Amino acid sequence: MPSSYLAPIPELYVSHDSAQKLKVEAGNLVSWDLTPRQICDLELLMNGGFFPLKGFLTEADYDGVVDNMRLADGSLWPMPIILDVSEAFAGKLEAGQDIALRDQEGVILATMTVTDNWVPNKAREAEKVFGADDQAHPAVHYLHNQAGKVYLGGPVTGIQQPVHYDFKARRDTPNELRAFFRKMGWRKVVAFQTRNPLHRAHQELTFRAAREAQANLLIHPVVGMTKPGDVDHFTRVRCYEAVLGKYPAATTSMSLLNLAMRMAGPREAVWHGLIRKNHGVTHFIVGRDHAGPGSNSQGEDFYGPYDAQDLFKEHEEEMGITMVPFKHMVYVEERAQYEPNDEIADRDTVTILNISGTELRRRLAEGLEIPEWFSFPEVVTELRRTKPPRAKQGFTVFFTGFSGSGKSTIANALMVKLMEMGGRPVTLLDGDIVRKNLSSELGFSKEHRDLNIQRIGYVASEITKNGGIAICAPIAPYAATRRIVREGIEAYGAFVEVHVATSIEECERRDRKGLYKLAREGKIKEFTGISDPY
Repeated sequence: MPSSYLAPIPELYVSHDSAQKLKVEAGNLVSWDLTPRQICDLELLMNGGFFPLKGFLTEADYDGVVDNMRLADGSLWPMPIILDVSEAFAGKLEAGQDIALRDQEGVILATMTVTDNWVPNKAREAEKVFGADDQAHPAVHYLHNQAGKVYLGGPVTGIQQPVHYDFKARRDTPNELRAFFRKMGWRKVVAFQTRNPLHRAHQELTFRAAREAQANLLIHPVVGMTKPGDVDHFTRVRCYEAVLGKYPAATTSMSLLNLAMRMAGPREAVWHGLIRKNHGVTHFIVGRDHAGPGSNSQGEDFYGPYDAQDLFKEHEEEMGITMVPFKHMVYVEERAQYEPNDEIADRDTVTILNISGTELRRRLAEGLEIPEWFSFPEVVTELRRTKPPRAKQGFTVFFTGFSGSGKSTIANALMVKLMEMGGRPVTLLDGDIVRKNLSSELGFSKEHRDLNIQRIGYVASEITKNGGIAICAPIAPYAATRRIVREGIEAYGAFVEVHVATSIEECERRDRKGLYKLAREGKIKEFTGISDPY
């Protein structure tokens, strides 16, 4: 490996003195409050993780990346990194204007010169980048339902990195990792990317990869944003630390990567490779269905099991990082070891064991045994702390339907029966009650109704997280918003959606609040079932 390989990589930060001066000046700029995904992207832009990017993509760079994985100058880059904002915010900006980029507490992290401001074709982006405009894909769902309608592009000037209070000693910038490798004399380093806890199959896979590449091992898990429903990163890092002692300390290290994954399969594998190259890594493990999001709306996998390996191999030489491909590892009981599934010659005469992610989640939820051949006792203990058996978890029952369908009546009856049974606290979040106490300033536009449902979802997620029962009874007419609420709650417990399917004719006949009459007279705009769809 050439010595220049571990030379410092360019960052976008200004000096400490300049940052203090710039922070004062930036206080007077128009500012944008970054979303969690944008904070992840900005951090890796500023610290060199996304080198050669010097900021959020311009429209020309974006078009090139979407169409053929190339920036306008021809450099390989497979993932659109843009600043998505609202139409109202974008409409206030002029070409060349500087804006301040703030975290969710209002701290200024960077400034950006807005050179490009455009409305993208999101359907085209979904088709090209993710392979299909199918909202079963979490990133496509995010693109259409959470990302801003307008994209901004332009160079970024870094003032300070985002603040992390957790696992500080485990977080390294690309230049900090490069310096560590220089200090340790590690000339070859193989990185293992993961968004899941480490089990015995992963340990065998990483041992084999390091041996095959004759390299040191970097366990490099993602702790930014992963797939909805994944184990939270706090639990995962505790699991990693529990297993790290089973690796030889002189040849293995772990660092956390604050990346917002897109679950883009083949393109994501190339992206991950470029990011690891920037961190000073020479080899990268690409496994079966790397960064795959699961099934599409037809129930088939979005990507083939080895599509990611094929695309990585195609660009490997240009990227300057070597792929270590790995197949599906399974446990052979007679030999008491893990082996690649397609290399077992005597498969007809041996017992092959495997536990899928779905089966593992079922066993955790039902408090069933997780065998020691599959995972480490320390990892299982951590997972059981975070994911107790379903009988001990909180849950949410979410009633949805037209106004007057009977949601509140059923919800009240359920609440009383659950309170009669006892055992855990029960909270009713009725649409009318929440509007009065939590959302009194909101109107009935689509945007405001969505916001009201998301507030209900947030409160329900907190109740669920703390082992209680939340019963929700809003109209909640939009499937996309209900999905966002479901994803926020299922991280902590069960989510049961109940459609109270009373017909619109019957609801209008009841009209206990006189709302349908007002809607028919045009006095209430965007009324669900009359002038707005369910």
